[in-house]
Amino acid sequence: MKKGMYSFLGALLMLTACCGCSRTAKGAASRGNPTAADSISEALDYQMRHYPASQYRDVYKNFMQDFFGPGHILADTAASGRYLRQELAEEGPFDGPLYEKTGFRGNFYRVNLSLIKDGTIQYDVFFPAFVESVQGIEPPSGEEWMKTWSLVDSVIREKGLRFYDEDKDRRDLNEQFAAGNYIAHHSQRFNDSVHFHYRIISRENFEKILLPMIDKRQ
Repeated sequence: MKKGMYSFLGALLMLTACCGCSRTAKGAASRGNPTAADSISEALDYQMRHYPASQYRDVYKNFMQDFFGPGHILADTAASGRYLRQELAEEGPFDGPLYEKTGFRGNFYRVNLSLIKDGTIQYDVFFPAFVESVQGIEPPSGEEWMKTWSLVDSVIREKGLRFYDEDKDRRDLNEQFAAGNYIAHHSQRFNDSVHFHYRIISRENFEKILLPMIDKRQ
């Protein structure tokens, strides 16, 4: 009886330990592999912390850029170059971070044009990196993108976020979606509050070409 009881207690302790290990492993895996909704929530927190004047369309633009990149403004490379030089010639403030990831996947970076103005990055280095950022892009189909944006929008609602002029932004965007247009521009409210002049650079080009030059300056 005594020997049998010890055997039973030993087995019970081993089972308890294994269950505890299993729960610990699952918890670690969960912490180490956040879901898409977790990553979206973090991206939204970042947006609202750094850009409290954001409207719904500004949030949409951030996530849209993550999947579509800069292709829509590079249809005419020569025109894109002229517009970039015109923007660099502006006298107003060039605020905002030096760089930041887009959306929740970080496929692209927003890179501040002040880095060209102050000589950290040469125009002849920046512009080719910008143009090459559209190479190899496979933007999602309209159906795929709508599924992704629906997930983002569900997290926005779950977090209880509300935005200035949100109803109008939603109507305008829905009209665009119905016409097959998924590109959006920043709100005037966002531009007036931030003065963030930037271009979208692919993660590969940014980390390989531009980031080493920024790190040298810092």
